[in-house]
Amino acid sequence: MQEDSLTTPHHQSAFQSTHWSVVLRAGVDGGEDARSALGELCQTYWYPIYAFVRRRGNDHHDAVDLTQGFFTQLMEKQSLHHADPQNGRFRAFLLASVKNFMTNDWRARGAVRRGGNTTTVSVDNDAFRQQYQQQLADDCTPEMLFERSWIDTLLRSGIERLRREYAQAGKSVLFEAIHPHLVASSEKVPQADIADQLEMTKAAVAMSIHRLRQRYAHVIREAIASTVADPEDIEDELSRLLAVFAAT
Repeated sequence: MQEDSLTTPHHQSAFQSTHWSVVLRAGVDGGEDARSALGELCQTYWYPIYAFVRRRGNDHHDAVDLTQGFFTQLMEKQSLHHADPQNGRFRAFLLASVKNFMTNDWRARGAVRRGGNTTTVSVDNDAFRQQYQQQLADDCTPEMLFERSWIDTLLRSGIERLRREYAQAGKSVLFEAIHPHLVASSEKVPQADIADQLEMTKAAVAMSIHRLRQRYAHVIREAIASTVADPEDIEDELSRLLAVFAAT
């Protein structure tokens, strides 16, 4: 197998627009493209909000309704003029927004049950319920669970982005073999075995894993950069999220 070198268009970053710019654009023009981009953003961060709502004492069905209601409200043009990048990180904006939404919990529930939600975010509710069940033993506050779910979402999204890049380069087999080496995983196959399976040298496998780790770090940094308005906040946000991840 040829050595791992990606020449796909991944350098045209999937995070060219910040999350703030997506929200602000949707609030200004409300066009189909802007709302579609906002919808994708809502899909990405649906689980951290759902986990927060669940940890606030709601069962699965109520949490689904309230999370959908929250994102429906967020996607309504008139609700976005409160978004201000100068107020901080996008993560903090979402958490503050859902807290405000939950403050009027009875109104939120009433809007959902009256069919007030004309827009819904397409997600796999059963998968999220199972994911939350795995976190039941995690005795932490709703806010801490939100942050842990946030970083987990960033890490998962980063892996999926790399999976697409390797697929575009015709290297899906290589990616599936080596990506467990990105994190501590029981699914890791010894590098010597990977070399035998893919007819590569052990040195080539080691180099492929090294390059994948470098690319993964870059992708995660880009993802974090897309959630802050000021580039100077990237290091602080990265340090904060790594601290949260290390505490899990």
